[in-house]
Amino acid sequence: MTTASSDIILERMMSLHPKIIDLTLDRVRRLLARMGHPERALPPVVHVAGTNGKGSTTAMLRAGVEAAGQRAHVYTSPHLARFHERIRIAGELISEPALTALLDECLAANGDEPITFFEITTVAALVAFARTPAEWTLLEVGMGGRLDATNVVDRPALTVITPVSYDHQQYLGETLPEIAFEKAGIIKPGVPCVVGPQEPEALEVIERQAARLGAPVLAYRQHWHVWEERGRMVFQDEHGLLDLPLPNLLGGHQVHNAGAALAGLRALGFPAEACEKAVTTAYWPARMQRLRTGPLVEAAGTAELWLDGGHNPAAGEAIAETLGRLPPRRTHLIVGMLNTKDVRGFLRPLAPVAESLHAVTIPGEKNTLTAEETLAAALDTGHRAVAAESVLASVREIAAQDPAARILICGSLYLAGQVLRENG
Repeated sequence: MTTASSDIILERMMSLHPKIIDLTLDRVRRLLARMGHPERALPPVVHVAGTNGKGSTTAMLRAGVEAAGQRAHVYTSPHLARFHERIRIAGELISEPALTALLDECLAANGDEPITFFEITTVAALVAFARTPAEWTLLEVGMGGRLDATNVVDRPALTVITPVSYDHQQYLGETLPEIAFEKAGIIKPGVPCVVGPQEPEALEVIERQAARLGAPVLAYRQHWHVWEERGRMVFQDEHGLLDLPLPNLLGGHQVHNAGAALAGLRALGFPAEACEKAVTTAYWPARMQRLRTGPLVEAAGTAELWLDGGHNPAAGEAIAETLGRLPPRRTHLIVGMLNTKDVRGFLRPLAPVAESLHAVTIPGEKNTLTAEETLAAALDTGHRAVAAESVLASVREIAAQDPAARILICGSLYLAGQVLRENG
């Protein structure tokens, strides 16, 4: 098997099946039945939904599980550099031969039936998980929750809903209650649900759905609390108080993500030692990640180089808040975004903390905004901005003009993935 083999199959899947999102469970349930119902043979499942923070929360859950000496299967999306990142089997990224064989098997079982790329890759992950021993399965929702392809486990051990905000409105609804209703679709009868910080109208929808299903709710500021105090993180719930280091994932929002992970781990009976490791050892790339090696870092010279994949208004606010916590440096942004996102909503909170903005087109992405379109949005939201040829050209220009700068590449997970691939 070569690295190209799974890439070829993935490309074939993209050409044979619609890439467009079509939220329903009918197709995925049909293929799961043909594959022998792997969703019924999984280790205990923790199902994580939300608009922001679900990836970071899942990473902290995994860190806690592994700190306790247990193994977790993990399914996340989208990937950044390579598709393999989406599927982690008993703690290890899926191998190239295993991925190739699984994709072939699922394609053969599906035949010529319609199915989306995300649905068939989700089935492949569940098949891998069902065939390999582990203590836990961590499933991150792709989009929404109620009709997401991951929502096929009838009785998970726990569900988690991280903060709900505006994103994917064309699929999930235009209002916060509508979006929250879709996220709350992962709640199952009698299964505890950890709920992160929410707007009141979103929390009301989630609590109403949980009450209808008899699912115990463990909600932020009701059943658990988390806060930053004197450079530490304090977590408290009915089991007691934990005084912990701040999360190694940067930003005040990561304190809340850590709180949701800790509430989940405590509900599942994990000890305090595992909880501390969940906070201090979790790794999640492209979330305020400092790049320290590679061609882009060399091009930056003495300037700091950072990367973040956030792309909606709440992410823009979180990035701005995180930048405010870092040691003072002039901050320059390099931004590329998709045309499906609220570009001005993302950029607006960043204007007060940015010295300049270089707008770029995301290479190879058909839904990218052009550099000129992002530039127009940046100027509308108060940025001092220019259109740029590429990320590398932008880094070189900023570093030449301001060698002591902080450079942040942001606006899209697709852009972040390209940066990670190109930077090695």
